[in-house]
Amino acid sequence: MASFGEPCAADFRWPLSRAEALAQLDHFVTDALPHFGRFQDAMSSKAWRLFHSLLSFAMNSKMLAPQTVVARVEAAYHAGQVPLASAEGYIRQILGWREYVRGVYWHRMPGYDQLNAFGHHTPLPHWFWNGQTRMRCLAAAVGQSLAHAHSHHINRLMVIGNFSLLAGLSPQALHQWYLGVYIDAFEWVELPNTLGMSQFADGGLLATKPYVASAAYIDRMSDYCKGCHYQKKQRNGERACPYNALYWDFFQRNAASLSKNHRLAMVYQQLRRMDATSLAELQEQASRTRAELDSL
Repeated sequence: MASFGEPCAADFRWPLSRAEALAQLDHFVTDALPHFGRFQDAMSSKAWRLFHSLLSFAMNSKMLAPQTVVARVEAAYHAGQVPLASAEGYIRQILGWREYVRGVYWHRMPGYDQLNAFGHHTPLPHWFWNGQTRMRCLAAAVGQSLAHAHSHHINRLMVIGNFSLLAGLSPQALHQWYLGVYIDAFEWVELPNTLGMSQFADGGLLATKPYVASAAYIDRMSDYCKGCHYQKKQRNGERACPYNALYWDFFQRNAASLSKNHRLAMVYQQLRRMDATSLAELQEQASRTRAELDSL
């Protein structure tokens, strides 16, 4: 892995001109887009970009207009070069979500960046700056971010963001980290995604529920759990995956504000069926984990 902040000149993949950005767009549509729909939410330690376009930097720095990208993808679909799932999935991220967060940012600023619905204030663990953690998923996601100034949206949301919310890290500190680390992070697009979607710090102004998950989700969507120091199915003990106890503790701690959310009904049904001893053990495990974040 390259040192933090050190570009790798032999493998520099970001366009520096419109011509290079258009060439990158052509490469994506031809070689990666056909597989994007099937694998857009997958994560792998073997291929950090998978079939993602890496075009967000070119669009956010205005080397490429979003309309240009959408038209190119749409044309490829009509020409029979890519399946509907790939074209629709990619266009929706630009035409739908990207424009939605733009509206949220300009409607809610100033002041949106100070929201903290759960009152989370824990500083970021030191391994956010070097990727050196025994949690294989976070070592991969953070390591990619530091080495490439980029990691695709599921790593940002369901690995780094997921852990940060469950562990009670400061959403403002996480926002500043995302803004400083990612090459495509312009505040108007980064802030709503981080503070709103990832950390639910706006209390639901942008998203309808917190995007959090236990180890089962990460295992289902990636190869990260294989060979990890922590055991994905364990909830308690030194080798238990930190996500598991933190997940249940998060929902128990925030039941007053989240239990009436119909999208979380199943979670709270499971919590109500959990015996008091098991729940107390999970809460104790989560408390120990939050107290030892730097050593995970």
